[in-house]
Amino acid sequence: MINSKRLIAMAKKWQRLAALGRRRLLSTSATTDRCVDLADKGHFIVYTTDERRFMIPLAYLKNNVFRELFRMSADLFGFPSDGHITLPCDAGFMEYVMSLLRRRVSRDVEKALLMSITTGRCSGPSVVSQCHTCQPLLLLHGF
Repeated sequence: MINSKRLIAMAKKWQRLAALGRRRLLSTSATTDRCVDLADKGHFIVYTTDERRFMIPLAYLKNNVFRELFRMSADLFGFPSDGHITLPCDAGFMEYVMSLLRRRVSRDVEKALLMSITTGRCSGPSVVSQCHTCQPLLLLHGF
């Protein structure tokens, strides 16, 4: 059995090693223009098609809108080998989704947004942000 002093020393050693690993992640890679940056605790990082970076709370992973965006991302871009997740939308759409989720809109509004994402509102496989031929869908939320 390990005594408490030895256990504390081992824990401190592992914390130092973990901190060194985090510092290495902050350096830029030669293969990418973007810096691999750590998210705050309880968040994850995604990028939009126009290269904007968003820090999203982990609680949003349960949301059907994000699940659909992740599914579409896997279909369009595949699974990234460099660790960056790119969602198939532009920054404006992502800010709109984030504002809706922050306000905790009703299930009906969420379903309407999900429906507009899944149908694409235009023909053929297309990125949500590139639906130029279709009518824009505005989801209005009353106060």
